[in-house]
Amino acid sequence: MTHNPIRPWRDIDRRKSRKIHVGPVPIGGDAPIAVQTMTNTLTSDAAATIKQVLACAEAGADIVRVSVPDVESSAALKEIVAESPVPIVADIHFHYKRAIEAAEAGAACLRINPGNIGNPDRVKDVIKAARDHGCSIRIGVNAGSLEKHLLEKYGEPCPDAMVESGLEHIRILQDNDFHEFKISVKASDVFMTAAAYQQLAEATDAPIHLGVTEAGGLVSGTIKSAIGLGNLLWAGIGDTIRVSLSADPVEEVKVGFEILKSLGLRHRGVNIISCPSCARQGFDVIKVVDTLERRLEHIKTPMSLSIIGCVVNGPGEALMTDVGFTGGGAGSGMVYIAGAQSHKLSNEEMIEHIVEQVEECAAVIESEIAKAKAAE
Repeated sequence: MTHNPIRPWRDIDRRKSRKIHVGPVPIGGDAPIAVQTMTNTLTSDAAATIKQVLACAEAGADIVRVSVPDVESSAALKEIVAESPVPIVADIHFHYKRAIEAAEAGAACLRINPGNIGNPDRVKDVIKAARDHGCSIRIGVNAGSLEKHLLEKYGEPCPDAMVESGLEHIRILQDNDFHEFKISVKASDVFMTAAAYQQLAEATDAPIHLGVTEAGGLVSGTIKSAIGLGNLLWAGIGDTIRVSLSADPVEEVKVGFEILKSLGLRHRGVNIISCPSCARQGFDVIKVVDTLERRLEHIKTPMSLSIIGCVVNGPGEALMTDVGFTGGGAGSGMVYIAGAQSHKLSNEEMIEHIVEQVEECAAVIESEIAKAKAAE
C-alpha cells in the first residue's frame, strides 16, 4: 500500500565492504546501515543503564554502546547485557583488563584502539578474549586523541594522521589474524571528518562506522551530523552510524534514522511531510504536527503522512503519501488515502482520525509485508 514510487535517480551505490557481526546484527556488505547510540548513565548503575538501553532500543537503536572505565562498570556489564534486547558495545580506553572483562561479560563488541592497550602481549590477550567470546572490535580513531608520534609527524590533527592511525591499528589486528572489526575516524570538524572517511574508504574494505564526534547540542549537533554524515552516506560510505549529541541518547537514535530516511537508506516509522505554515493555513499546522509526532511514535512500519495547511501544495504532496490531510476552508480539510481524495474532515476531528487512518494503513502494510515474506 505504501505510495512512494521507485525513482532510479535516487539510488545510492554503497561502497563494497566486508561483512562482520555485532552480536546478531550484520554490519557491512549488503546489510542495512545500523543505527547506534551510547548511554550517558554511570555504567556501574546497572538499573539506570538498563532503563536507558531499553528506551534507546524502543526508539529503534540496533546497537547500544556503554562506557566501561572501571571495575564496577565491568561488574555491572553482565547484568546489562542480559537485560538488553540489542547488542552491547563496551567502550574501552587503555585498560586492557576492562576489555577482557567486557568480553567475558557478554559484550558483542569492544571499542578499542589496539595500539593504546599496551605491550603486544596485552593486545594478544584482548584479541584472544574477543575471539573466544565471539566479540567483534571497533577501532575508534578520534582527532582529539591521536598518538603522539603522529602529532609530531603531521604537526596537528588532520585526515592523513587519522587514517594513518586507523591503518596502524588495523595492522595490529590483522597481524594477530583477527578480522572481525570495523573502524571509525571521527573529528568534531565536519570537513576533517569527511576527508578522513573518504580517504579511509579507499584504503580498506573494513566496515565503516560513521560519526561526527562531539557534534554539539540537539539542534547544532543534528545539523552538523546531517551535513557530515549525509554527504558521506550519499557517496555510499558508511555501514553503521552514531549521531553524537549533548542530549538524550534517544534523540541520537531519532536523528540517525531521520538522516537515513531522508536518503532512502532505512525506512522505519512514519515519515511526516509538513509545511512550515503561513497565513494561508486552514489549521494550526505546527501544533498538529507536534502532536502527531508524539502520537505516532509507536508506529514502526515505514510509511508516509502529509500534513499541509492549505490547497496550494497540499493536494500535490498528498498524492505521494500513504495518508494525507490538506487544510481547506470553513474549519475542515480533505483526507487522502494512498494518494487519492477520500473524504472531508473537520479540523476538530483531525488528530484522532489521522491517528486511526495511519494505524489502519500500517496494519495493511504489515500484512502485505508478511504475505510477501511467506511467498518467498
